Amino acid sequence: MMPSCVLAASALPGVSALYSDFVCRFERVARFYPYDPRDPSALKRRLSLLDYPEQRRWRLVEALRKQNGDSPALQMLARPGTTVVVTGQQAGLFGGPAYSFYKALSAIRLAEHLSEQGTPAVAVFWMATEDHQWGEINHCWVLSETGVPLRLEIARQDEEPRPAGQQTVPHEALEQLRSALRGWPFSEAACDTVAQAYAPGRTLGAAFASLLRNLLGDRGLLCLDPLEPEIRQAMAPLLAEAIERERELAQAVLARGQELIEAGYHRQVRFEPGSSLFFMLVDNRRLPLRRNGDHYLCAGRRYSPAQLAASPTSLSPAALLRPVVQDWLLPVVASVLGPAEIAYWAQARPLYQGLGVSEPVILPRASWTLLDARTARLMERYGLEFSDFFGGEQALRERIAARLTPPALAAAIERSRQQIAQLLDEMGVGVSAFDASLARAFLKSRSKIMYQVGKIERKVAREALRRDERTAADARWMCNLIYPQRHLQERFYSLVSFLAWRGPELIDKLYAQTLPACLDHRLLIV
Repeated sequence: MMPSCVLAASALPGVSALYSDFVCRFERVARFYPYDPRDPSALKRRLSLLDYPEQRRWRLVEALRKQNGDSPALQMLARPGTTVVVTGQQAGLFGGPAYSFYKALSAIRLAEHLSEQGTPAVAVFWMATEDHQWGEINHCWVLSETGVPLRLEIARQDEEPRPAGQQTVPHEALEQLRSALRGWPFSEAACDTVAQAYAPGRTLGAAFASLLRNLLGDRGLLCLDPLEPEIRQAMAPLLAEAIERERELAQAVLARGQELIEAGYHRQVRFEPGSSLFFMLVDNRRLPLRRNGDHYLCAGRRYSPAQLAASPTSLSPAALLRPVVQDWLLPVVASVLGPAEIAYWAQARPLYQGLGVSEPVILPRASWTLLDARTARLMERYGLEFSDFFGGEQALRERIAARLTPPALAAAIERSRQQIAQLLDEMGVGVSAFDASLARAFLKSRSKIMYQVGKIERKVAREALRRDERTAADARWMCNLIYPQRHLQERFYSLVSFLAWRGPELIDKLYAQTLPACLDHRLLIV
């Protein structure tokens, strides 16, 4: 499998200016991040500063054993000095967007690289099961065998704002998946793999972890569910400290937001005076916690910081605090993130500094668009670049159609028609002068000649029209595969679509192509 295109991450649609500068012009954002992602010495410098208490390691390993079993990766993590490459994502239906797996593969490959260089490391996937934003994980998109994007969606059990990872998956969702993927050569095997993970009665969080382990567990990936009681107990000391000091921490976050604005960027996460760094878990519901002077308000009740600090397991870190808790709990050397996460990490950095949490190296995940050899040939036939898809299907079709009748051919036909007509007119004058009785016969012959010239022109037009119909189908297929509904493929389709299409060996191919040092987006033929 060879990359057929490399595109700078900054050239992708929807990329923030902050992320673009992070990967391409780091000197502009150096004050917002601890390490340059292109600096080969960054990991070594991070390792020299990593100081992880072994008592915390023991507690972490015991908690992870209940979630992962006694795997070789967990045995490695239990050894003093072993580090972690962490990544994570919401527990989306059927694995969520494909980039969830690209994150995991990136973390696995970097952990292997560190281990080969003499620093034992394991990959940990932090599942954002606490997140209550149901609309972001209750569906997935798959590509049908006919090239049509299909949305699969499940209903929630109730309208309570429960952590999304605790919702269960109805059995009919698996039937919808099988129906949607029917026709792909490996659909049965892919759907069976998903069905093993999404067993009846399992929560979205547990099913997501099971699918990750089914596909990547043999490569040493550990899954972490922060809703598990043992993990919540392990996080409690930092959460208690953060709630007691939240007033000063919140001020630091507000100041950082202003710094970003003054530097020409925007605040990546909305955080206003009165905003809190926490949610509360109350009766299996995740509810917003707001500061009100010296107290907090949640669901109509008032809490003092001391009350909340005395019960830290009821606290759930919000978006800016969550990575800080993660990097305190784990011996993290590097964190593999997506573009949006890297952008808002700059806003979260004051929390690391305020709570004394050592900062990891921040690295972008692998970024891919997958296609088959036939689609690659279509792109070559129509002279298309990856960026040509960013305008959508209609713009792509018009771009291709302009190439159907080459301008030189159209000009040659018109030039020939005019020249032939002119020559025939000159001939007609001579024939009429020679014998007027031949003029009528000549006009008839002239008409036949011009008809044949027009016939050639019409045949070219019909062929262009026929090609346009084929082109419309080609354009629709390419857009639905490469840039569906004006989204990057990796942010839209579930990886299950590609497992059903290309087969289980796809994981091995992606693993082989995951390059920790690559910060660009790649178009891969699989």
